[in-house]
Amino acid sequence: MAKHKYSPDEEYDGPSKSQLKRDSTALQDLGRELAELGKERLAKVPIDEDLRDAVKDYQRFTAHEAKRRQLQYIGKLMRNVDPEPVRAALDAFKGVSAVETARMHKLEALRTKLIEDEKTLHGIAEAHPGVDLQQLRVLRRNAIKEKEANKPPRAYRELFRVLRELEEGGAAAGSGAFDEEDEAGDEA
Repeated sequence: MAKHKYSPDEEYDGPSKSQLKRDSTALQDLGRELAELGKERLAKVPIDEDLRDAVKDYQRFTAHEAKRRQLQYIGKLMRNVDPEPVRAALDAFKGVSAVETARMHKLEALRTKLIEDEKTLHGIAEAHPGVDLQQLRVLRRNAIKEKEANKPPRAYRELFRVLRELEEGGAAAGSGAFDEEDEAGDEA
């Protein structure tokens, strides 16, 4: 039996069979996470139509074996997709992303600042010219009343939702919407 000695002249043949299997399983697991998303969240994930259709088929199937085979197919389709944007979207949904967590903290701070000081509305109006200031004023007033009356924080949550939608709309337009407000609010 001849022993094989490593020679520096040998070329790298690529990843081992075990590594390929691990990569394939990781893509299949990512596909499983996609398959467990709801319709609204799935629509926000950047994937091609073939993969989206395969995920919808998986969600439609009820038999265990059909689901298993479909997951394998999803894993196969995932090989042709860049997994990083998909992972980033899933992390954002889970709240795992550090960027997403920082964004949420920033929005919470803005909401708190808005409730404490109505002058913050001026900064929001400058960053978002089309914003409905009347709606924000009503939500602010209702959130204050809820807190004073120890009622459930419906308006408080609604205010956060509106601020988040404004920020997402501003991010889509490419503006750092709330950065200017934080600086303007600190000076006031």
